[in-house]
Amino acid sequence: MKQFATVTVIGRDKTGVIARVTNFLFEQHANIEALEEQVTRGQFSMTLQASWKRGALKTDVLRAGLGTLAAALGMEIKLRLTDPKQRQRFAIMVTRETHCFDALLAAKLPADPALVIGNYADFAPRAKKHKLPFVHLDWQDRPKSENAALKVLEENEIDFIVLARFMKILSPNFVWRHKNKIINIHPSLLPSFPGPQAYRQAYESGVKIAGVTAHFVSMRLDEGPIIAQGSFAIAPGMELKEIMARGQKLEANVLVKAVKLYLGKHLDVYWGVVKEV
Repeated sequence: MKQFATVTVIGRDKTGVIARVTNFLFEQHANIEALEEQVTRGQFSMTLQASWKRGALKTDVLRAGLGTLAAALGMEIKLRLTDPKQRQRFAIMVTRETHCFDALLAAKLPADPALVIGNYADFAPRAKKHKLPFVHLDWQDRPKSENAALKVLEENEIDFIVLARFMKILSPNFVWRHKNKIINIHPSLLPSFPGPQAYRQAYESGVKIAGVTAHFVSMRLDEGPIIAQGSFAIAPGMELKEIMARGQKLEANVLVKAVKLYLGKHLDVYWGVVKEV
């Protein structure tokens, strides 16, 4: 039996970061299972999965060593012990719309909803009904709210995040820390009609087919790797209100489908494109 951990490294890009982190882990008798890194506008981010033979992982030594390395590099290094056999814990981020949230809770997913974060306090009773902790962050000061959200996500040991019609933009600082672990539902067939008024744009453009897209959140708004899509025909004379109602029902179904695909480990992101494996 193996023991597993995930190491995340974030900070200004500099030479030798990967080598120094992996060399340290090698000294701690770790085996590197997977490694992803990227540099965007001078910002370096890396997620690394490591394993140890049972009994070889010395947690205190590992944490202390990574702390020393973080100080030397001037970077943020986080360690989280993981167990692939345990059910994943996910957070749901919401605004005011409830249909996607309700669908996620009704779907009996093979994962545990563990936290609800919302920018309107009046969502709290709905979370309480499902015995879920609710954190209200008004998002008026985005950096402050994002930092608070990151802290509570870490405290609750959240594995991935679902945006259930969360109508706020997440900064690169937030997204970097959860690469390909934030799933969003957008009310259009991306890449058509990005932005918050997608149904209205589709209606005013006179398209004959509308739909929704579930995708991983990336640093570029509504341009993340697409996981699943659904569509419906717009009949002659269909009004905007009816289009929105049809779309909202589809949003819930496609978002649940995307989360199931993610949990089934059927997805791989390769050069910005999701491949089913």
